[in-house]
Formats: sequence, structure tokens, C-alpha cells
Amino acid sequence: MDSIAPGGLAGDRTAVVPGGGFSLSAQEMWKIIKENKDLDLPAHKVMVATVRCDEIAQQKILELSSHEEWKDLQESANSGPVIGFGNRLRALLDRIISGYDTEAAYFEGSVRDKKRNLLVSRSFEIAQPAYQAVIGHHRAKAFDNFKNNLNLSSKSLDQGFTSFVQSCRKTCLDEFDKGCADAHIPQAGWDSLKARDKLQRDIEACVASVREQKLLEIENVFKRRLEEALALPAASLLDAASSDTWPALRKLFHREIEIAKAGLSAAIAGYELDENSTEKMLSDLSEFGRSVIEKKAREEASKALMRMKDRFMAVFSHDAESMPRVWSKEEDISAITKDARLAALKLLSIVAAIRLDEKSDTVEAALTSLIGDGQEIVQRSAGNFTSSEHRSAITSASNALASSTWEGIAGEDTLLTPVQCRNLWRQFKSETEYTISQALAAQEASRRAVSWLPPPWAILVMIVLGFNEFMALLRNPIYLAVGFVLYLLGKALWVQLDIGREFQHGFLAGALSVSSKLLPTLMTILKRLVEEGQQLGASEDSVTANGRRYNKEIQMHEFDSRASSNESSSANGHDVSGCSYEAETR
Repeated sequence: MDSIAPGGLAGDRTAVVPGGGFSLSAQEMWKIIKENKDLDLPAHKVMVATVRCDEIAQQKILELSSHEEWKDLQESANSGPVIGFGNRLRALLDRIISGYDTEAAYFEGSVRDKKRNLLVSRSFEIAQPAYQAVIGHHRAKAFDNFKNNLNLSSKSLDQGFTSFVQSCRKTCLDEFDKGCADAHIPQAGWDSLKARDKLQRDIEACVASVREQKLLEIENVFKRRLEEALALPAASLLDAASSDTWPALRKLFHREIEIAKAGLSAAIAGYELDENSTEKMLSDLSEFGRSVIEKKAREEASKALMRMKDRFMAVFSHDAESMPRVWSKEEDISAITKDARLAALKLLSIVAAIRLDEKSDTVEAALTSLIGDGQEIVQRSAGNFTSSEHRSAITSASNALASSTWEGIAGEDTLLTPVQCRNLWRQFKSETEYTISQALAAQEASRRAVSWLPPPWAILVMIVLGFNEFMALLRNPIYLAVGFVLYLLGKALWVQLDIGREFQHGFLAGALSVSSKLLPTLMTILKRLVEEGQQLGASEDSVTANGRRYNKEIQMHEFDSRASSNESSSANGHDVSGCSYEAETR
């Protein structure tokens, strides 16, 4: 009432609507409100829900970060695998989410759900590092257990290595999967595929390393066995250095290599190697065995000069029965020297090259041409040839020594080149010349040792001219006795003066030496004879004195016995004075 009057409901308005137009005015007014988005009331609810739900979500995030249980769980996850990690984290997140749901229950649903999802996502982002740490610890633990089982159990494998590795791998992955399942949260959408892939790569790398180490150990074991089986026999055969040395070494090498290959193949069967790897290991074993023999051969080649001199001295200074030679006039020093040099050259030809492959070569024929009589040596070393074949063999052998390589010998199998062999031969000859000259001097001395005797014709003349004296000596026994004594004396002088040794250096030197020693030696012999005679006389006097003493003891014993008989007769009343007088007289 009085709405348009001054002071009334609409009295102060300048533009008023009459009451009759209220309906139309209200309709227009409502139309403007509905069309004006700024006055939309549901949009205001969304705005309020957005702000409030975001505040609640942030509060719950802070609550999660500062929660004591979460801090304890996070520390445990960083230090090692946590048993029940998934359940504990899920229970904590459920409490945080439930608190949000309770506080935001009356806000607009779409906004509430959206902020709830953001809260869950943010909570999972906070918890994910701890989850990854737990997964990493499970991976490391499973891998450590795998390595320990592999290293401990593979020392005595009852099954194949590959089968054992598969068993260990399955156990390791099962342990890791169990740990991942324990830490898993389905709502988070986390997976452990990357950690599992890394674990598998680590397992494969560890298996490859252990396999390589085990194969290397097995290979080294068989290499040591092969070296023990080859080294000493090879050294012994090369030291003997006979014509059968390299055939024997080839036989030894092939036999031991076959044994070693069979053992190695059986030992690596459980590792399921491919064919190429197996062949490579067997080839390496064969090459190692060859290197053992090559090493011993190179050692012998480095001592070739010393071995040659030893072989020369063994043949030159000893006969066929290994007895030391006595350089008498019957010994042919030239032939012995040739044989000894030939033996030294054969030794040089054996150590000059490696012959583990059955191939013919001309090393021995070339070296034997270094001896003066080439035809004879070639014939004795290579068989019976014709004269033209002899000459061609000698010519080709001489040409071979002018080359830097041996015909039929590979460069890697050459131990001593032809030039080196020629130099060794020259040095060998110069160092053995003194031994030969000593033998010649000894032989000459042996010839002189028997030259002090008169020649046979002189002995015959002495027998003819001294026949009368010889017959007179036989007719007169006194001459024989004197001659026998003179013979004994001469024999003693011969032994004492060592006449044979004195006359080894010539008749004049021997005569002077014997004449200077004759008188002292003779005096010494006579002195010994006198001493022996005195000792014999003293022994005879001792025997005579002992006999006299014995006779006196017997007489005293008889006297005592007779005196005792007289005393007994007097006691019986008999006159024994006559008997005692007779006993005393006796």
C-alpha cells in the first residue's frame, strides 16, 4: 500500500512499474536471471566444492607425509626388503583416503571424486620410491642367493651345469616374484617388469662369467695334466737325441692329446657348448700340448753346443760297451773322431727343427756334409747310394747350408737356421780339437811306454850269444840259487821303482830317473830284510825261553809229587831216606 508514495516501498525509485504490469515484469526479470551465467547457483556449488576438496586433499597429503607409520615404513624400505610392505602401505593409504571421503562427503560429487583421484595419485607418487626400493632389495637378495647357490653347488655338480643353472634361475625368479607380490598394490598400477628384466640380465651375465670361469678352470686342469704328461718325457727324449726321438715324440704327443681331448670333452659335456666353442677348446688344448714340446725343444736347441760336446765325448772317450777308452796303438783315432763328430751332427740335426708333423727334410744330410769325408758320411747316414747319387747328395747338402731356411721345414718350426748350425759346428770343432790332440798324445805316450825293451833281433842275439852262460847256470845249483835271489831282488826293485812308468817318457829319461833312485831303494829293501830277520830271531828266542820255562815247571811239579809220596811213606814206618836222596840227586 502506498508503494509509489514518497517513503513507500518504491517511492524513492524513479522508474517504477505499475502493479498491473507486475506479472509481465516478473516474467522478464526471471528470464534475465536464467540467461545470466553469473547468477548460476550450481556453478557456485562447484566452486565451493573445488576449493574445499582441494584443501582437504592437501591436508591429507601432509598428513601422509608426516605420519609416523609412513616414516617407519619408508626407512625400512630404504634399508632392506620389508615383509608385508604392500599390506602395510595399503592400510595406511586406505586410512588417508577414508579420511578424505569422510570430510568431503557433502560436496559436489564430481568435484569430490576428481579431487579424490588426485589425492590417490599423489599418494601413490609419494609411496612409489619406497616401493621401488623394496623391489630393488628383493632383486638384490634374490640375485645374491642365486650367486651363492651357483658358486657353492657348482663345485660338485652331480648334474649338468646348464640344468643346474636353470634350476637356480627358476628358484631365484620365483623368490623375486614372491617378494614383488608381497609388495604389490593393485590400485597403484605399479609393475616390477623392469626390475625383473634387470635381474634376468644380471643372472645371464653371472652365468656367463661363472661358465667362463669354470671352463677356464677345467681347461687349466687338463693343460696341467697334459704338461705333466709331456714335459718330462719330451725332455728325456730330446736329451737322448737319437734317430727315433721325433717319431717317439709324435707318438707321445698324439697319444696324450687324444687322452686329454677325451677327458676335456667329457668334462664340458654338461655345459652344453655350441660346436664352435667346443672345437676351439679342443684346438687350444692341442696347441698347448704342441707348445710344451716346442718349449722343451727350444731349451735343448739353446744348449746345442754343450750337448754336441757331451755327445762327442761320450762316443770319443768310451767304447761300444761304455768303457773308457785306453789310447793304445791299436785304436784308430781318426775313425773314432769321425764317428764322434757324426754323432754330434746327428744330435744337432735333431734339435735344429721341430718335426711333430710327419714330413721329410734334408737337415741331417745337409749337416753331415760338414764332415770332411762327405761321401762316407752320407752313405752311413742315409743308406747305400751310387757314386753319382753321392755327389748329388753332397752338392745339395752343401747348398742347403748356404740358405737361411731348411728345405721341408716351416719357419715357425725352425729352431736353428743353417747359418747358426754352421757357426755352431765351427765352434764345436775348435773346442774339441784339444781333446783329439790329447788322445793322440796319449797314444804316442803308450807307444813310447813299450819302446824301452830292446828290439826282437837284439833279444835273439842275446839268446844265441849267451847260450853257454845259460847252460853253465843250469849245471851249477849255486848259480841257480844266486840267480833266484837276484831275481827276487830285481822284482822288488821293479815294483818299488815302477820301471814301466819311469820309461814311458823315453829310455834316457827313464834310465836317469831309475839310476837316481836305485841305491836308496836297494838300501830300503835290505833294511827291511834285516828288520824282518831280527824279528824272526827274536821270535825264535822267545819260543826257546818259553820251552825252557815249561820244562822247569814240569820238573818242579814232579819233585813236589815225589816229596809228598815220601812223607806218606814215613808216616807208615818205612825208611824213605834213600828215596829222597835219589830224588834230590835227580
